[in-house]
Amino acid sequence: MKCNEVQASPLISRRQALVLLGTTGASWVIGEGLTTNRATASPLGAHCVVRPEQTEGPYFVDERLHRSDIRTDPTTGTITPGMPLTLTFHLSRMHAGTCHPLPNAQIDIWHCDARGLYSDVQDPGFNTLGQKFLRGHQFTDTQGEARFLTIYPGWYPIRTVHIHVKVRTTPATGRHFDFTSQLYFPDELTDLVHAAPPYSSQGRRRVRNQRDVIFRDGGDRLMMAPSATQDGYTAIVPIGLEFS
Repeated sequence: MKCNEVQASPLISRRQALVLLGTTGASWVIGEGLTTNRATASPLGAHCVVRPEQTEGPYFVDERLHRSDIRTDPTTGTITPGMPLTLTFHLSRMHAGTCHPLPNAQIDIWHCDARGLYSDVQDPGFNTLGQKFLRGHQFTDTQGEARFLTIYPGWYPIRTVHIHVKVRTTPATGRHFDFTSQLYFPDELTDLVHAAPPYSSQGRRRVRNQRDVIFRDGGDRLMMAPSATQDGYTAIVPIGLEFS
């Protein structure tokens, strides 16, 4: 799966993105269980597989919010309620059969709250313009790592539970590589989390992973495996970038 090489510009359509996929020399992979020797390269191993691109969706807003804890709304200081979730991204550049840590790449994540609402958008069912909860970006450090503190997402009609992610190898000005996809959770874990407040007030979700039309387009290769912590969950998301 090729990633997009684009000029900084207004958002491109899904059709345009598919055209661009065939014109760049970069591809993205996820390495489940991939380990990186802290300051050096490491072998790819047999678990590096292509991580598919998925649609950006209608709710991406390039807020330029450089922060690790995305739970708060910076306009009010209010913390979004929900089960704490820590995501640690490990970004690598693949070269000559090894993975090298990739620093200074921008990773954006965004997702809905426990009520199924996204911030800073106007939708037929809600209007959150001006609010900025559950959005933000980090730059990978010298080891290719970036960490976010957020909450476990809620659900909304027609979609299974997911988190959006966008990776750009440079800031949003000039020429850059752009990859966008979505991350998913085991249905059993979501059932457990959503059985408690504040999620339970929404009732039982309508769509599970295999009934989601977007998940069925490669979602099985975008699954996370969160583990329990003292007060929530944590997940590691390794991603590799290969330039030909």
